[in-house]
Amino acid sequence: MTSSRLYRFLTLLFIFPFLPVSVTLAAPTPDLWPVWQAHDPQSVLEVNYQDWGSFLAKYVSTGPDNSKQLAYHAVSPADQKDLNLFLTTLATTPVSRLTRSQQKAFWINLYNALTVQVILEHYPVDSIRDIDISPGFFSDGPWGKKLLRIEGREVSLDDIEHRILRPIFQDNRIHYALNCASIGCPQLQPVPFTAENMEDMLNRAANEYINHPRAVNISKGRLVVSSIYKWFQQDFGANQKEVIDHLQTYADEDLRQKLGSFSRINGYHYDWSLNQSRQ
Repeated sequence: MTSSRLYRFLTLLFIFPFLPVSVTLAAPTPDLWPVWQAHDPQSVLEVNYQDWGSFLAKYVSTGPDNSKQLAYHAVSPADQKDLNLFLTTLATTPVSRLTRSQQKAFWINLYNALTVQVILEHYPVDSIRDIDISPGFFSDGPWGKKLLRIEGREVSLDDIEHRILRPIFQDNRIHYALNCASIGCPQLQPVPFTAENMEDMLNRAANEYINHPRAVNISKGRLVVSSIYKWFQQDFGANQKEVIDHLQTYADEDLRQKLGSFSRINGYHYDWSLNQSRQ
């Protein structure tokens, strides 16, 4: 825990001495930012993600537990500069003139590239939660900070996820596309999302995550799942049984059968350690 986080944590305990140590704040609920609903169904504009794809191909690899990791330590100054330039160029995109499918790819790629940029700017860190640059005394992590300006409006990671992607597209598979630079979160895909590959990549990302122990773990008759399904339960189902139904949709046959014997979730877990590769 960084000194700033420790200071705020101790202050919180001083103000609320009976607050349970294990308390966690709920994730933001979808809060539509209406201006980003504008789109052009007839648009032929396309966004070039070649530089982002080259970066991913160079620095994303598969770890020993079969999850994707990023070699933050190996990113060269030149490649970090190119990533910054890519984001600067991406910010000039006339988003409101794109089709809906192009917008979906745009916001997902932007979110993931911005997250990588934030990590690199503060590296080395043990966790993204150590990067306390969001506004507010009790803020945690970088998600609330306005990171760039698009069509004249300052945008944060929280804005992209909770005010644009979730409320506009209402697709719970988006949670498998967004990577928060943590071991516990869905994988950073090794290629960019596009309007053409969107459906295939979302389904594959959901399948990869749900069939990995960091998402679903069944042991000794207990079902323990990622905290994502607690923080964002409303996106996956009205109750725990509906969340389990969602998991079965993308589970491989063996896991699907095992999930069929559960009607409730027994626990949650999440690893905030940085999804970094040392190789």
